Amino acid sequence: MLEMTREDFEVLVAEALDRIPPELTRLMDNVAVFVEDEPPAEDPELLGLYEGTPLTERGEWYAGVLPDRITIYRGPTLRMVESEGGDREGVVAEVEVTVVHEIAHHFGIDDERLHALGYG
Repeated sequence: MLEMTREDFEVLVAEALDRIPPELTRLMDNVAVFVEDEPPAEDPELLGLYEGTPLTERGEWYAGVLPDRITIYRGPTLRMVESEGGDREGVVAEVEVTVVHEIAHHFGIDDERLHALGYG
């Protein structure tokens, strides 16, 4: 099985966030990124999850709320890359795609458009 410690995986997520262009990260607002080992039991293959109110849907009412939450899941990412014959570089690439995908949700971009752009 493809192995990677939680700490190493967290570094990959941080590096993927660092590769987001600064002009986009400056626009991100009230969002936190987390790493978890496994997703909810009802969706065991989930690689990432955005929970919150996208920037495109925030209005005057949006104040004093908890941060949006982006979670990247280590277990399913490692299993998927391994099942495709990948290695550490495959994990790096998949983490980057997943991070971009979830950040795009923060900006109000839906799954259909993300799939069309290659971030499915």
